[in-house]
Amino acid sequence: MQNGVLEDIEVTVTFLEMHVPPTYTPPAPYNRQVALLKTKDIPLHFYRYLMDRVGRKWHWVNVLRLDDDELSAGIHREDRDIRVLYLDGAPAGFFDLKPHLPEEVELAYFGMMEHATGLGLGRWFLGSAIAAAWSYGPKRVTVQTCTLDHPAALPLYQKLGFAPVAQKKETVHPLPFLERSASVMRP
Repeated sequence: MQNGVLEDIEVTVTFLEMHVPPTYTPPAPYNRQVALLKTKDIPLHFYRYLMDRVGRKWHWVNVLRLDDDELSAGIHREDRDIRVLYLDGAPAGFFDLKPHLPEEVELAYFGMMEHATGLGLGRWFLGSAIAAAWSYGPKRVTVQTCTLDHPAALPLYQKLGFAPVAQKKETVHPLPFLERSASVMRP
């Protein structure tokens, strides 16, 4: 930070694809009370909350910069599939699928809140996201991750069947605390 301005962060984005549905889906954890619920017309404030709580550490800021109309137009589309992970009755993560049918379904966002990491949920949760994506019948499922994401993200994607197809450099413009707070606290 210089003179109160956050510095841009250079990242490498890895694009991954899966062309065949997996033959194995990781089982649900047996030692935790978990639920995965599909949303319908998710409230904007709840989507922003999920985005902030899951993505704060990884600088997921693009959605938080959208105004209400822009965000609503994206997440309230008929074909959008957003599912929330609950752990012991409280939100613990989410995934967001963007079908671009008939060709592909994009796993646009996938992540868990810090209190849910390290508990053995990740493999099952990602397997559930992949199964949901394939339920649309696409030719491929895509996802991208970058060097700011959790260090286990890329290896987990690969373990569950995604293969890297491209990389590119991008610049992330961090969101200042007050702007982030104002976005998340909107009514």
